[in-house]
Amino acid sequence: MRDGSPRLLRAINDRVAIGALLREGPLTRADLGDVIGLSKPATAQLLVRLEQDGFLVREGVRGGSRGPRAQLWAVNGSVAYVAAVDLTPHGADFLIADVTGRAVGEQWTELPIEEGTDVVGAFAAALDAAATKAGIELGRLRQVVLGVPGALDPRTGRLESAPHLPGWSGFDLRAELERAIAPAVTVENDVNLVALREMAEGEGAALRDFVLVWLSEGVGGAVVLNRTLRRGASGSGGEIDWLRVPDPHAKGTTGTRWGDLVDSPAILALARTHGMSASTGWAAVGAAVEAGEGGREFLADLARRIAVGVANVVSVVDPEAVLLCGEVSRAGGTVLAELVATELHRLVVAATPVGLASVPGNAVRAGALQAALVAVHEDVFGLAPTASDVLHRSPSVHS
Repeated sequence: MRDGSPRLLRAINDRVAIGALLREGPLTRADLGDVIGLSKPATAQLLVRLEQDGFLVREGVRGGSRGPRAQLWAVNGSVAYVAAVDLTPHGADFLIADVTGRAVGEQWTELPIEEGTDVVGAFAAALDAAATKAGIELGRLRQVVLGVPGALDPRTGRLESAPHLPGWSGFDLRAELERAIAPAVTVENDVNLVALREMAEGEGAALRDFVLVWLSEGVGGAVVLNRTLRRGASGSGGEIDWLRVPDPHAKGTTGTRWGDLVDSPAILALARTHGMSASTGWAAVGAAVEAGEGGREFLADLARRIAVGVANVVSVVDPEAVLLCGEVSRAGGTVLAELVATELHRLVVAATPVGLASVPGNAVRAGALQAALVAVHEDVFGLAPTASDVLHRSPSVHS
């Protein structure tokens, strides 16, 4: 036991040091020693050991007004690479990054979605091309995280609730992708990935419980409770577009699917009833915001539609906040969020705040990158993910 203790302590210190360098970026020996609480000699030995193992590299020096310049140390990004992918009915957005999260290549590729097409082969070829463009071999990728507009059933590995991707459904998607390419693969719902990223760096970072509502070409949602993403037993947690809600224009008593009232085609149809025309739902919303009072009635009608669906979730979950995201939400901004809040508070007991998600750019791809990095940091460095860190592993293993 005494022989094992020093090795165990070294391993713990190594992990703490690597974790600090991944969070903080390049540090001097003195800075790293302060962060991890080791003496100067112990920190120096640790740095030499990790450099010899290939985990750390020397990365320039930090100058000072007095005294010698100090060597900076950083995690060796080439230890491993990951791929983050946002798959939509229109194509796939690939990002290749090193183990520190530094992007080394990006590529957008059209992929087949029709039933009966070789979607797995097409994906493998596109991933290979993206890796080649990034200057690395496909085999150097350790983890691929694919965000999809649908729910992956953890019991079967099949993509469900994905009518816009018929060719990607009906088989164990993750298993087939892993057979076709070298890296490990995780397939995750796109809005779940947005929620994970939002929880790490956006408005959700200060919240324990929140509901994310995606309003764009299609509609989706994600539920975070106690800093944990809730996927549900079948992987369909957060599929709020399938909620049945009253529709004053529909015959019968069953109502209609909420997603059919607030997706881009439905918003365009609503805009036409208000004498407005646009090419997309978010363009119509943006034009209404710019029109001021002239677009207010249309936005109020849309807010009522949004609130009817959100109210169902809020009534059950009672979150700290509802965060709107997606192109429609961005176009509507605080004007739409405030209107939704007003309508929501007429329908539910809780005065739940309604705000906007804040992760910029392609939030699905950003969430996929975060998930991939967490997995690789655990595999390569032994860094355990936190509850809010992500994704743990493929949904076919963890629900």
